[in-house]
Parts: sequence; C-alpha cells; structure tokens
Amino acid sequence: MTAPKPAADALNVLVVDDESNIRKTLTICLETDGHRVTPVSNFQDAVAEASRRTFHMAFVDLRLGTADGLDLIPVLLAGSPWMKIIVITAYASIDTAVEAMRRGATDYIPKPFTPAQVSLAVRKVEQVRTLEQKVAGLREDLERTAPEARFESNSPAMQRAVAMARQAAPTDAAVLLRGESGTGKTVLARAIHRWSVRSGKPFGVVSCPSLPGELLESELFGHARGAFTGAVRDNPGRIAACDGGTLFLDEIGDLPLSLQPKLLRFLQDREYERLGDAATRRADVRVITATNRDLEGEVRAARFREDLFYRLNVIQVEIPPLRERLQDLDELAAQHLAFYGKVHHCRFLGFTDGALQALRCHRWPGNLRELRNVVERASILCRSEWIGAEYIPGPREGSEAPPSVGSMMSLEKIEEEHIRRVLAASRSLQEAAGILGIDQATLWRRRKQYGI
Repeated sequence: MTAPKPAADALNVLVVDDESNIRKTLTICLETDGHRVTPVSNFQDAVAEASRRTFHMAFVDLRLGTADGLDLIPVLLAGSPWMKIIVITAYASIDTAVEAMRRGATDYIPKPFTPAQVSLAVRKVEQVRTLEQKVAGLREDLERTAPEARFESNSPAMQRAVAMARQAAPTDAAVLLRGESGTGKTVLARAIHRWSVRSGKPFGVVSCPSLPGELLESELFGHARGAFTGAVRDNPGRIAACDGGTLFLDEIGDLPLSLQPKLLRFLQDREYERLGDAATRRADVRVITATNRDLEGEVRAARFREDLFYRLNVIQVEIPPLRERLQDLDELAAQHLAFYGKVHHCRFLGFTDGALQALRCHRWPGNLRELRNVVERASILCRSEWIGAEYIPGPREGSEAPPSVGSMMSLEKIEEEHIRRVLAASRSLQEAAGILGIDQATLWRRRKQYGI
C-alpha cells in the first residue's frame, strides 16, 4: 500500500459520477494515496461543492443522467481556472476526447479503469502542478530586481527577528511583521512561506493601499460576473488561488474598516463569500501581514478593529530599520553591488573607504529599498572598478549624520541614539535598563523625553 501523503501534498479531489460503484472505487483509490475526496452524483451537486471549497482536480463522467459532463468542464474552470479535470466515460471516442480537451480537460481515461490508471492520472496532474509552480518561481527569479535575500546578520535585533520568523514558519500561526517602509517585510514574508510546510503551494501578495475598497474586496475574496460595473467574468480571488499556501497582506493598517469584519471571519472560520455570490466558500490559507503603522494607536482611534488586531498579532516580528543595523551595511552594500554588476555587465572591486564612510553616515530613511536604489545608480554611473564617495548620497540639507562616539555633537544626541539602539536590541525594558546601567523609571523618563 502506498504511504499516505503529507497533508501539505494532498490534493482536494472532486469526483462526479452518477454510478455509486464508480464513486466508491475512485474514492478508495484516491484516499489510499492520501488525497481528500468529495464524491457527488450529478451536475448540480458538483457545481454546489465547487462553489463551497477549492478543488485541485476533478474526475468528471461524461454521462451524468440527463446532463452532459462536457458542459460541466467550463463551469468548474470558471470558478477555479487552476483545476485539472480528468474526463472518465464508458463511451470513449476520439471525438469526445478532442472535445473534452477543447473545453479545458487535462486528461481522459476510459471505463473500465484500474486503480493503477487512476494513480497514473493523478501523478501526471501532480507533475504538471509542480512544473507550473517551478515556472512561476523561475519567472519570479527573472523579474527579480534585487539580489536574493540573505538572513545572516551581525545585528542582535535582526538576529532575533529572523530567529522568531524561523520558529513561527513551520506552524500555521498568523504572523504580523512590523517595521518601517523598505525594511524587507515582503522579503521576510516570502522566506517564512519558503521555510514552512506550505512551501510547495502558492504564495500570494496583496497590497492593501493599492486598490479602493470594492476592488480590494474583489482581489481578496473574488467576484461573480456582473457583481459590479466591469466584472465581465468570474474572478476566483487571491484567497482561492492561494488555497493550501500563504497569503501576504502588505500594509494591513490600510485595510478599509468595511473589509475588516470579512477578513476576521475568514481568519476565524476559513469561510468567505465572493462579491455578487451568496455561496459560502472555504479555503485553507495561512495569512501573514505587515505594517509600518502603529496599529495599537489605530485601534484606539477606532480605525482598526481590536479583535482583528489580536487575531493577526499572534506572532509579532519587529524588523529594525537599516540605521539600527549598521553592522550589516558594508556586507549588504557589497551584496547589492555584486548583483548589479552582473545585471549591467560591469566588474567592480568594491567601495572606496570614502564611499563606505558616506554609506555609514547616511540616515537611510528608505532603508533597504533606498540602499538598493543607491547601489544600482552607482553601478550604472561609475566607470571605474571602485565605487567612490561621489556616487553615495551625502547628508541632506538640514540633516545630521548618525551620532557616534567622537562625533561633533551634543551628549544628549549621542545618548538618545544609544538608548534607541539598546532598546531595539533588547528583549525587554528591564534588560535594556540593565545594559544602560539605569533603573526602569529613569529609562521610562528618557523614552518620554526622546519620544521613543
């Protein structure tokens, strides 16, 4: 007997046949191989089940009583374009096979069939799905505009963030990534998916500020044709497309208040409805979110639901800004320079001492995104093998370089920066106070004084 598949590799399979013995045979064959099976006997029940949950593949008989199984194929694919459909029939002919493929079927097996034929058909579908996912990954690699992320760090705060992310990755717990714009929240979300048991399934990204409310709802939950002006065809939505995988909601603090109860319901019950469609659907999707906002403040201002905040904030990962992990700056800059040197077919030996000093003195308000842009620009404009300081942005007018021991600035400025960095690198206020050599009450007053 074949060993059952891990839950992450199991397929959701819809079996549509009006003969009970065929349904039982297919169910036993598929469940023996570890897949989850939903058997139905007619056209209407098949459509109803497909409207409630996501299926990866379906076995469809061509004769469904008075209904034609060929007509069911486009209906199933309209709701789930990724579904692989295998046609089964006792009336096999070249014409019906060609017509089934024309309407979107993936494969075709005649009755009577053996368990080996069923297993072979499923393995072919699994191979196609694996290839599709590899193609998607390769396309993403080709479109990548920055070097592949590396998570080794000399910064204690960044080390803690990565360790927390790795610890949470194998679970299905909701993860909230917090940090300034450009710190790499999307990159870390992708890594969490890659480190999880869902890594072989889809990873989707939705930017909450990028769409108005109704379009954002459609992007998340999908819509039926005619649900609103311009909805000329069914849209399954990102939740359905990511079934079994991970959905990353970027800048969740911008999620409209009207959508927050719907997202909360999905997180609690794994159920949702598409726009313009009353059918309740289910999907198994892990949700990771990110924000650069003070969500606690948004809750107090009644702009963000408290119950949704607690549901999203099961595991919180705080990503430090680049100015607080300057220990990594030289290596990050070198990594980006090597990447853009290959992209632009240039050979670089590195940065001059002056350029490195300019990098360290810059405040990096745009964080890693700004660093990437600075290095790319330098790799295009520089005509020598060494990137000089003239290609690195200097302090903006009216701004100051980051405080450090020996800098020509007040002790107060140096104290503020030191307290900020110690707080970012500490697990608690008590630990930070111990490192600073002051009591917690004094630290509290300093935080209030500097607005930390």
